[in-house]
Amino acid sequence: MPGPRTLYDKIVDDHTVRVLDRFHVLLYVDRHILNEYTSPQAFSGLRQAGRRAWRPEAALAVVDHVNPTAPRRTADVPDPSAARQVSYLAENCRDFGIELFDILDPRQGIEHVVVPEQGIALPGMVVACGDSHTTTYGALGALGFGVGTSEVEHVLATQTLVYERLKTLRVTVEGRLPPGVAAKDIVMAVIGRIGAAGATGYAVEFAGAAIAALDVAGRMTICNMIVEAGARGALVAPDVAVLHYLQDRPRAPRGTLWDRAVADWRSLRSDPGATFDAELALDAAAIAPLVTWGTSPEHVVGIAGRVPDPAQEADPVRRRGMQRALDYMGLAPGTAMEHIPIDRAFIGSCTNSRIEDLRAAAAVLRGRRVAPHVRAMIVPGSSQVRRDAEAEGLDRVFVEAGFEWRQSGCSMCLAMNDDMLDPGERCASSTNRNFEGRQGRGGRTHLMSPAMVAAAAIAGHLADVRLFPQQG
Repeated sequence: MPGPRTLYDKIVDDHTVRVLDRFHVLLYVDRHILNEYTSPQAFSGLRQAGRRAWRPEAALAVVDHVNPTAPRRTADVPDPSAARQVSYLAENCRDFGIELFDILDPRQGIEHVVVPEQGIALPGMVVACGDSHTTTYGALGALGFGVGTSEVEHVLATQTLVYERLKTLRVTVEGRLPPGVAAKDIVMAVIGRIGAAGATGYAVEFAGAAIAALDVAGRMTICNMIVEAGARGALVAPDVAVLHYLQDRPRAPRGTLWDRAVADWRSLRSDPGATFDAELALDAAAIAPLVTWGTSPEHVVGIAGRVPDPAQEADPVRRRGMQRALDYMGLAPGTAMEHIPIDRAFIGSCTNSRIEDLRAAAAVLRGRRVAPHVRAMIVPGSSQVRRDAEAEGLDRVFVEAGFEWRQSGCSMCLAMNDDMLDPGERCASSTNRNFEGRQGRGGRTHLMSPAMVAAAAIAGHLADVRLFPQQG
């Protein structure tokens, strides 16, 4: 009998078609998610080789990266290159028999929002996609990971991948989160602690009382953004919250199939005594609302803190990196974070655009107004999230506060569409990356939770959400 195993090892073992060597296996992929941006070359490769998709029913394609998010939705994509990506995806899905949620589909949205809300990713599955934030599905107890274009083609052709097994890191967060602190702050605290490469080569399992207390959306935020520490997988053991989330989703099992699935899912947890390659423990009570000051997600500080001084950094490489970041961000060491003005506020992305995120922002915005000089946008993660928000009246809260209420898509997370910062503009953002030019050439991004973005939009500068009593 095998010894105690981690959840990660259980899923990989259950999907191993063949052991190739000490480090690699041929891994079966249950679900394959495609988008218009990372799939064209893969489909072209299939066409050139005369191959078909091996299991087209296991794939789903979504338009999300390049589509406009203007308040009135149309099928028009003004940029010719982006329009060709959208039309080629439709052509490929038609020819290879793959289901497509196109721009006008009522289920359209960001792939990592759409897949969970449809019940397409389920506990214990392996899910591949040509996007690094596929780790999001770890919140459901599924092993999701991003793959390159050649691997997208390989999955289409064989439903398998040559997969390198990862090391395992368990992050345990005990205690209770203080008021104003969200799931986004947990994952930013982890990245700040271990660095942008601290989880490279690892699958990260999140555990502890603070993780168990999070709703599924919060767990998705954490599993999504741990990629920014280099992780290639993330997991949270599925529990009652996950079962409640998945039950009655459109693609979830029904009746006796549901009962059998639930019985199987109960074993999806790391065994007592399972050994992890590394461990990290955090105290939830010690986490404050966090913001980034630089050009890496590891550049985090509490909102009550100050911009760090590179001169205090002993390592010369890190010191140069800090100085470059400050030069790009236009910040001086010692500046109070709460004194940094913003031009834009953005709530959206696969990290923070679910209905729970919008509710958190609305609680801050209700009865308040965005600062006159700030342009503020909310882009729901899917058309379903948009409908749910409108049914709750959240759209009215946003519009009355001065936010633009837009259609779903990746939007200003990555400036691959017409939503982007102008050079020099500074943005409070609920997204996952603050690299140079990520939200537009010369744009300056400060990452934070949706509620913190709402607070900054009202104040006109980075602000502590705890100073804004929340309503409803």
